[in-house]
Amino acid sequence: MSTTLQENAKPHSSELEETPPVVSPRQIRIKHVVVAFLLSIVFFFLFCFVALHAYIAWVLSNPTVASVYSNPMQAKGMAYEDITFPAADDSRMMQGWYIPAEQKSSKTIIFSHGYGANREETWIPMYDLAHYAHKLNFNVVMFDYGFAAKTNKEVATGGKKESQQLLGAIQLAKQKGSQEIVVWGFSMGAGTALQAGLKTKDVTAMILDSTFLLEPDTLYYNIQQQLDLPRHPSLEILEFLLPIVNGTSLNQIPYQQVKKEDYPFPIFFIHGTNDDKAPYQIAEQLAANQTNPNSGSWVIQGAHHELEFREHPREYLRKVSDFLSSLNLAEEDDVNNEPLLNDGATDSTSSTSSSSTATGKTATSSSSSKSTSVTTSTSNETTSK
Repeated sequence: MSTTLQENAKPHSSELEETPPVVSPRQIRIKHVVVAFLLSIVFFFLFCFVALHAYIAWVLSNPTVASVYSNPMQAKGMAYEDITFPAADDSRMMQGWYIPAEQKSSKTIIFSHGYGANREETWIPMYDLAHYAHKLNFNVVMFDYGFAAKTNKEVATGGKKESQQLLGAIQLAKQKGSQEIVVWGFSMGAGTALQAGLKTKDVTAMILDSTFLLEPDTLYYNIQQQLDLPRHPSLEILEFLLPIVNGTSLNQIPYQQVKKEDYPFPIFFIHGTNDDKAPYQIAEQLAANQTNPNSGSWVIQGAHHELEFREHPREYLRKVSDFLSSLNLAEEDDVNNEPLLNDGATDSTSSTSSSSTATGKTATSSSSSKSTSVTTSTSNETTSK
């Protein structure tokens, strides 16, 4: 009897099993809505992040460029010719000015303007330098790159297309009888000149101010000046988007070759330590690669991107004059008669500060093992190679 009661008292196994909770259709719908909402937020932020980079790529490829407002005659009383010439690869026609020397000359300076500017590049100001070159009896070529053209405007490509356009200007100078051709470049125009220099033997020398070379490091350096974006994946996204926006990938720009090239012609690099577009260390690195005894660099303490001439006008022209004189491209009498060197203009820094930076890379990077000095024949100041 007791056994029977004990057996009856034991719960059946089916009673031990818990009944699964019943999820109502309403709870399922709420769960789906929450998951969908969270995913939509994630995808929205991803879209905004990618869209921001697409906008950056578009802005970089389509700089705002002001219209040409004057001409060499109006600005400096220099007679000139309107010129049209093809890019070296015949991809487009270029427009510009040819300013013949007052006396017949076989030497020409070609100005290679920077990103976001046209041939006038007013903040330098380009007319003053063109007038200076003209006074040294150079023919002068000033032209617009495709991204600054008045008609049939193109996107900026960091030198890929622009180097072909510069080569077209070099061919034009040769056709006009020039035997000595100096390319004077600024910012991206300087980087473009270095790219063109890989493809031509017709350049006698280069003067490169605030050299900007489009590569991952300088690209991110410029982005950081405006937005605090992570290096990765920002660079990878931009490298993916740039070919879509302007048809040019970073791999099509020979920046790696430029950064290790020892060019067969002399180059004078000018750069400021306060350059917020192109770190001055790149100019030091490029200058250190050069073995031509007439190559040199001038790194200016506190100077800004493309404003070295404005901030140090007399010393700037004296350094350039010394460089050209060392190549027998400028006569000492012509240099001494240059008004900008003798009209009482003063540099924005004291003479002590100027002399301390006149040694170029030695002043800012004295630890460089390749740094040597070259003294020009018309100056006691030393520029570092």
